[in-house]
Amino acid sequence: MSKRRESNNFNVWRSYSDMMAGLLMLFVLIMCVTLFQAQKNYDEKIAEQEERMAMQAQYTNELDQQKLTVEQQEALLKSQNELLASQKTKLEEQAAKLSEQQTTLKEQEEKLTAQQTSLKEQETKLTQQQTTLEEQEKKLSEQQATLKTQESQIAEQKAALEDQEGKLAEQQSALEEQTAKVKEKQAQLDKIIGVKADVIEALRNEFTNHNINVDIDSQTGALLLDSNVMFEFDDTTLLKEGEEVLQQVLPIYCEVLLGEEYRDNVAEIIIDGYTDTNGTYDYNLELSQKRSLAVAQYLLSIDDQFLDEQQMQMLQEKLTVNGHSMSNPILNEDGTVNMEASRRVEVKFRLKDEDMISEMSKIVAEE
Repeated sequence: MSKRRESNNFNVWRSYSDMMAGLLMLFVLIMCVTLFQAQKNYDEKIAEQEERMAMQAQYTNELDQQKLTVEQQEALLKSQNELLASQKTKLEEQAAKLSEQQTTLKEQEEKLTAQQTSLKEQETKLTQQQTTLEEQEKKLSEQQATLKTQESQIAEQKAALEDQEGKLAEQQSALEEQTAKVKEKQAQLDKIIGVKADVIEALRNEFTNHNINVDIDSQTGALLLDSNVMFEFDDTTLLKEGEEVLQQVLPIYCEVLLGEEYRDNVAEIIIDGYTDTNGTYDYNLELSQKRSLAVAQYLLSIDDQFLDEQQMQMLQEKLTVNGHSMSNPILNEDGTVNMEASRRVEVKFRLKDEDMISEMSKIVAEE
């Protein structure tokens, strides 16, 4: 009987021991899960913080670029305002001259009126003298002849004054009409310049969004391609590295120009080839033409990858290829020719209104 009780007591303690061991294992498991979750949350926060820092750096770079663009636009506006201020000063000077001439005319009219009054007084005196002094008839006749001459001169002067007044009125009307034309042309010029600036800014933004670093002229929007990367020396066959560069930059450049927003303003997409100053003009002319043609042919061979049928048709209508031989070389700071930089291909565009911009600028400058 006592042996059975001892066996039962041993089983109870054994069960209690197993239960405590199970609780301890559960506690250890919970602690492991908690530590694992904490480590995971910590890693996620670290990754999120690094991502935010990268985004902040990118935003800072974009803000710097936008600030540079704004400063360039402010400089352009300042130059235009100075031109308008100069024209305004000229107009004010002309108005002042006209005012002085009008004042002079009024003074001359007052003198003529005084002279006419004086002549009338002299005629009255002569009439009185003729009735009382017969011996002075000859002198009076001479005086009358003189008076008639003076009256003729006064009439001529009056007619001249009236003619001058008419001319001044015509000049004033022409001046007002010229001022209105200048204002209208300036408004058109500002609008056209704004379109080109928008296109250049759109190109820069697209390349930035694709993380592609390219050399785009801030004034013309020309895309500079280094021939040393595109071609072997003195060769016109595109290198594989050159094709890879064109595959990156040409689709972005054409998509912006032929997109719905700007394609109606674009007159031409131009590919210009240039060489260094070594060799003859004729040889370099052929070399530059073949290189620009090679770039154009490659563009037309891949245009179906990023353009629709309408855009491809527009590209064929607007695309122009030119070779410039050794003209417009790139110079070093000391004035010598930079041979490597001069060997280049430029892709650029021309707006439909750029010819009008040039003509209007000349007219505004002359006025």
